[in-house]
Amino acid sequence: MTDRPKSTSRRSRKSGLPPGTLVYVGAPRAGPVRFSLMQYGEGGFREEDLKTVDECLSRMAVAEPDAVTWLDVGGLHDVRTVEELGKRVSLHPLLLEDVVNTEQRPKREEYGDVLYVVVKMLTADPARQRFEAEQVSFVLTPRVLISFQENGGDVFKPVRDRLRTGKGKLKNQQPDYLLYSLIDAVVDQYFAVLELAGERIAQIEDRLLAGPSPDTLHDLHAVKRDLLFLRRAVWPLREVLSALERGHSDLIAEATRVYFRDVYDHVVQVIDTVETLRETTAEMLDIYLSSTTYRMTGIMKVLTIITTIFMPLSFVAGLYGMNFRYLPGINARWGFAFVLAGMLVIGIAMLVFFRRKRWL
Repeated sequence: MTDRPKSTSRRSRKSGLPPGTLVYVGAPRAGPVRFSLMQYGEGGFREEDLKTVDECLSRMAVAEPDAVTWLDVGGLHDVRTVEELGKRVSLHPLLLEDVVNTEQRPKREEYGDVLYVVVKMLTADPARQRFEAEQVSFVLTPRVLISFQENGGDVFKPVRDRLRTGKGKLKNQQPDYLLYSLIDAVVDQYFAVLELAGERIAQIEDRLLAGPSPDTLHDLHAVKRDLLFLRRAVWPLREVLSALERGHSDLIAEATRVYFRDVYDHVVQVIDTVETLRETTAEMLDIYLSSTTYRMTGIMKVLTIITTIFMPLSFVAGLYGMNFRYLPGINARWGFAFVLAGMLVIGIAMLVFFRRKRWL
């Protein structure tokens, strides 16, 4: 998972500013904003990569009356470009403020005839054993869908391919069905992330059973943080999809609501899996602590037995180490050997005693 403390520290820049003031809150990025335009309908299909807001608006203005337009904006760091686009298409300032704040929780809001939806897009990276998080905002109008991606990372390729090839029913549907398709693509990536998290947990479990170590504990805490982030991303999305499925917006057709219900079921499945994995990690943490305690107890047991064995031996050695002139056997020729033999017998007798008591 990508933790972004830098973006969190930038929240202070918004303090005291009036509502609707656009301040980018997110990881520092560079480069131009990317515009990808797709238009489809009975008049055909057109796809273009554009560079400016003027080009986007000019293409949207000449679209066929029944055409559906999807404008995908990649990059939110250029606040001026986002603000210009929002003003030109009459988007509410509060909506634009939420778009450039990448720390939003998944939610839905309506601004007149505009529906605004925020989701968290997660992409798995098996090579690095982690996943990347990105905020995606959708602006739905009767004929246009605008998506704002945080850094241009794309899980929408299957949707684009379906539009290019004309396969399926997507090319003959309205923007609300396109919104469903894009959210469904985002949710499908959650399963890939869960699979990666499950593999990481299985690897940590094997290492835990083989022998716990501080590195194992560190990796276990990292997985717990990732699952917590995933939980925060998915739980609010359930409420969003529930509202879309129940028809709280006139922009969602009755025929499309059943598809949002299907995505809702997928999200519930993701939530159940996340909770199961979190319980598994909690149990593994308990196992780690129990194993560590057991090992420490074993070490203390061995040290205690060693100390106990050497106590009488130390007593004998200390007794004959006193500087008195007359000690029993001090002048005997084999006195030293007899003392060592006696100490050896005492040690062996104590070991036998501990063995019979099953302390060893």
